[in-house]
Amino acid sequence: MPMKGRFPIRRTLQYLTQGEIVFKGAVKVMTVNYNTRGELSEGARKFVFFNIPQIQYKNPWVQIMMFKNMTPSPFLKFYLDSGEQVLVDVEDKSNNEIVEHIKKILGKSEETLHKEEQEKKKRSHPATFGPKKYHLRECMCEIEGQIPCPALVPLPKEMTGKYKAAMKEKATS
Repeated sequence: MPMKGRFPIRRTLQYLTQGEIVFKGAVKVMTVNYNTRGELSEGARKFVFFNIPQIQYKNPWVQIMMFKNMTPSPFLKFYLDSGEQVLVDVEDKSNNEIVEHIKKILGKSEETLHKEEQEKKKRSHPATFGPKKYHLRECMCEIEGQIPCPALVPLPKEMTGKYKAAMKEKATS
């Protein structure tokens, strides 16, 4: 992909994955109200320019809306699934201060993110099998190099318990 446009680094996968904010599941919509001119909105403008792409990448289920030049002071508004609204004033704040504040009030904690990452790794481990809801494979026979599933292809008679018991009984008598 050619690196064209204003700050093309913002569109690289490496930059997008560096985002710090992963919202809790309750956050459904985020609105950003800011002005394109004036010192009061400087932090909000930088937040929109540098941090919104990262937030969109990390939170694809959250709808993000921008409103330019519609308000005298910049603010963020979050709509939660319970119908509650959270208003965050970002006047005279830098984009880093805004990120830290949002992360503190509506972001998942580092502990929660670590726990989810471990659960994801555990689920995707190739050696586990069980119900599809929890594992990648339902049956051991789905792994390459294993015997076909006895439910689909009958086992050789030498491998069945009935045959082994009959052979053992025949040998003892």
